[in-house]
This record gives sequence, C-alpha cells and structure tokens, in this order.
Amino acid sequence: MDFSNANDIKQSFESIGGEFISPLSVFTERLPKIKAFIFDWDGVFNSGFKQNDTGSPFSEPSSMGINMLRFSGFLKDGEAPLIFIITGENNLPAIKLANREHFAGVYLSVRNKLSALTHIKKEFNIAPHEMAFSFDDILDLGLAKEVALRFQVCRMANPLMDEFIKANEIADYRTAAAGVDHAVREICELIIGFNKNYDQTISERMNFSDTYQQYLIIRNSAIPLFFEGKTGEIQPYSNS
Repeated sequence: MDFSNANDIKQSFESIGGEFISPLSVFTERLPKIKAFIFDWDGVFNSGFKQNDTGSPFSEPSSMGINMLRFSGFLKDGEAPLIFIITGENNLPAIKLANREHFAGVYLSVRNKLSALTHIKKEFNIAPHEMAFSFDDILDLGLAKEVALRFQVCRMANPLMDEFIKANEIADYRTAAAGVDHAVREICELIIGFNKNYDQTISERMNFSDTYQQYLIIRNSAIPLFFEGKTGEIQPYSNS
C-alpha cells in the first residue's frame, strides 16, 4: 500500500473495523494544526476494570504508539506534539507512564474534564483547535465537543451512546479495537499515516538513527507536570 495516500490508509483501517465518522478532509485540514494529543485513561488504555486502589494498567503497544506519534511529529515539524492524560480517577499507572515517557502533563481525579481543558489552555498556551482527544465514555463528551479532532474508543456495550455521539458530531473516528486491545496504538498508527511519514518514522526507529537519537534526547529532557481536580479546582498533584 501507499503509506502516504489518505484513501489507502482509510481503507486499511476500515478493513479492520474502524469507522470514519467525519470525511477525510477533516483529518487532512485539522491534523497539521494539532500541537497536543489528550488521552482519557480508563477504557482507553485498558478495559476500564479496576483491580485495586492503584488504578488500571496500560499496554506497551500503546506506549510505543504514542512514542512513534511524537517522533512522527518531530520529523514533520521539527517539534514533537505534547501528550496529556486526563482521568477521573487517581490512576498511578498513568503517573508511571508519564514519568517514563516524559509526557507534558497528567490530570488526575478530574470529574469535570472541561476544567482540565481550560487549565491546559492557560498553563501550556494551547488553543482547543490545536488539540486532539481520545476518549471512550459519557464524562468525556464535554471536552470532546470543544477540540479539533476526536477519536472514540470502541466498546460493544453502548450502541445508543455511539449513535448519540454520531448524531451530535462529537467524534471523527471510532476505533476497531477496544481499550484492552490496544486502541491507543490504533489511533496513533492512524495519525502517523495521515502525517504522511509512516515509512520514515518506523524505519528510523528500527535503525535507531541519529535523528531518532536526537529526538529521544529532547523528549527525555521534558519533566511532566501533575495536577488533580478532586476538589473541583485544578491544583498541583499531591499523593498524600
């Protein structure tokens, strides 16, 4: 296939069950303006089931996907996009992943995710039309409505919510994979494809090229910021 052809990419993802709710023009017009990718946690990185008080896990395929997404942006623009996690719970694995991968920020225990959106706008000087959001459930819809690109993670259990989202134009793409099946990786692969540098991104990482090493040094110099919203107001995170 042609890794840079939008129609070929669309057909590839449709063949595994992905659904393009918006036309391709939405992706090709809006993606070049995206500076930040925001991810919900529960049901996006995982199944959404809770095992204990530490929170729910993440997968290495999804982590690799985000790293390649950032490297793709670095190759395209000379600067990697920022990565944020916003979760309604105190998900400690999200902190672990953000520290290890040097994300920009994590927002924990946020019930009203629009408050985190407002905080990102102010703290990081990024406008909603420069943001993309990956999500899976009702408490995410307010934020999804405000940003430029929206990726809904598939779950067979909520066909009425799926129809509501489609009718109200709150998502642009619905994944084939559920969270437990590495939906984040699917979303990242799609974005890299639309960046028109999938072959270069993977080849340079595979060969651990000088360019990839340069990106890695810059990436690893970033120090994540952590916030929480359990009081209703976004504040610096405290694990006490």
